[in-house]
Amino acid sequence: MIERIPTGAPELDTVLGGGIPEHSIVLLAGPPGSGKTILAEQLAFANGTPERPALFLTTTNEPLEKVVRFGQEFDFFDRAAVGTRVMYDSLADVVDAHALPAVIERLVGLLTTVRPSVLVIDSMRALRTYATSDVEHRRFLSELAQRLSAMAITTLWVAEYEDNVAQTPEAAVADAIVLLRTVGNDQRVIRYLQVIKLRGGSYLSGQHAYRLSGRGIDVFPRLADPTDSGLPLPRGRRISMGGDGVDGLMGGGVWRGTSTLVIGPSGSGKTMLGLEFLAQGVRDGRRGVLATLQESRTQVLRARGDVETTFGDDVTFHHRSPVDMYVDEWVHEVLEVVAAQQAELLVVDSLSDLQLASVGSKRFEEYVYSLAQRCARIGVTALLTLESPPIFSLAALTGTSMSSLADNIVLLGYDLQDGVVRRAIHALKTRASDHDDKVRELVLDGRTVHVGDVLPISAPVLGQPVVRRID
Repeated sequence: MIERIPTGAPELDTVLGGGIPEHSIVLLAGPPGSGKTILAEQLAFANGTPERPALFLTTTNEPLEKVVRFGQEFDFFDRAAVGTRVMYDSLADVVDAHALPAVIERLVGLLTTVRPSVLVIDSMRALRTYATSDVEHRRFLSELAQRLSAMAITTLWVAEYEDNVAQTPEAAVADAIVLLRTVGNDQRVIRYLQVIKLRGGSYLSGQHAYRLSGRGIDVFPRLADPTDSGLPLPRGRRISMGGDGVDGLMGGGVWRGTSTLVIGPSGSGKTMLGLEFLAQGVRDGRRGVLATLQESRTQVLRARGDVETTFGDDVTFHHRSPVDMYVDEWVHEVLEVVAAQQAELLVVDSLSDLQLASVGSKRFEEYVYSLAQRCARIGVTALLTLESPPIFSLAALTGTSMSSLADNIVLLGYDLQDGVVRRAIHALKTRASDHDDKVRELVLDGRTVHVGDVLPISAPVLGQPVVRRID
C-alpha cells in the first residue's frame, strides 16, 4: 500500500484521499497568483526534518530571495527551520549558463548531498524555454522523472498552466495533477482546487473551494453527500416545533433528523418560527445552533427580547455576512459548530443569501441537499428558511426542485381582507406524517407564534394573487 504524506493543509489531505502519495511526482498547476508557491512551501515545512529535509528550488521565474522573504509572512514558516529542516536553493544560474543538461547534473548533486524527503521545483514551466525542441524537453522530463523515482523522493513540480494542463508534457510524466484556478462570480472571484489525476489512489472529485490567508492555504472539500438509503426511518418521539398550534399543523411535530423548509416573503414570520423552534428545543433539554446570514445576534435580540434568557448557553449563534463568502467554507464552519456544541437542532436563516453566494442554481440545490443529508446522518433536526417574492398569497415553489430537498415544507404568506393584512401558514408537505391541510392564520406577538383559525380564502393559488369575489 502506498503511504501518503501530509500537505500541511488537513482538508486538502482529505481531498487527496489521505495526502500526497509518497515518492510520487505531483504537478501543481495554476495561473499566477493562485497560491501555488504558498502551497509548495506549506508542504515543505510540513514534511522537512533534520534527517530528511525538504529542498525548495527556484528556477528563473522569481528570485530565490523574494520567495523566502514573502514566505516569512505565513504562520507555517519557521525561520529556525531554514537551513536545517527546509533548504532553499536556485537553479537559475546553472540553467542560464548551461541549459537543461546541466540541470540534471546539478540536481543529482544536490539530492545526493541533501538527501531530501521532499523536492519542490518552482517553476517547471520556466525550464521549457531552455529546450531547443519539444523532443529535448520531453527527454529532459523523462530522465528527471527516472532519477527522482530511483532516489525515492516525493516531488512537487510547480507550473503556470491553467485549463490546458492535461495536455502538457509534464502531465504525462506526473503521477498526480492538482489544478488551482479562479472563477468569476459577478463582482467576486472564488478560488477552486481540483485533482485532475492521482495514480494509485482515490480522491474527492469536483472543484473544492480554498482561501489564502496568513495560515497559508485552507481547503473546503466540496459538500456533495450522496443519497443514503441506509438512514433509519423516522421513529420514536417527535421534535416539537414550539409555538401554539404549530405542532398540530405539522401532524404532531417533526421527526428527529428531518429537515423543514420554511418559505415566505419578508416579514411573514420565517425567523420567528426558527427562534421558537430553538426555544422549544431548549425547554426540552436540547442544544441548538442558529446560523444566520441576515441578522446579527443584536438584531435577533431586538426581534425577540427574551432570546438571551431563553437560549442561554444552549443555543450558539453563527453569524456570517454573505459578502465575500464561500458557501463551501460556510457549510464546513456550521457543521463544525454543530459538532463542537453537540447540537441536536439547526436553524439556517436564510438560504436565499446562500443562493446569492452560490455559483449556479444547480450547485445551490446540491448544497442544500447535501446539508440535509449530513444532518440526517448525524441526527440533527434542521429548519431552513427561504425568501419568496412579496405577494398577497402563499409562497410559491417555482424555478427550483427545492420540494424534493426537504422532508417537510411550510409555506407562509399574506392574506388581505377588508383592508387588513394577516399572515398565513400552510403545511404543504410532511414526510411520513399526516398534517393539517388547511390554510390558517399565523399570529406573532413579539415573543412567540400562534396558529389561528382557518382563513376564509376562497381559492388560494400558489404563486398568484388571491382573488376574492366582491358581492
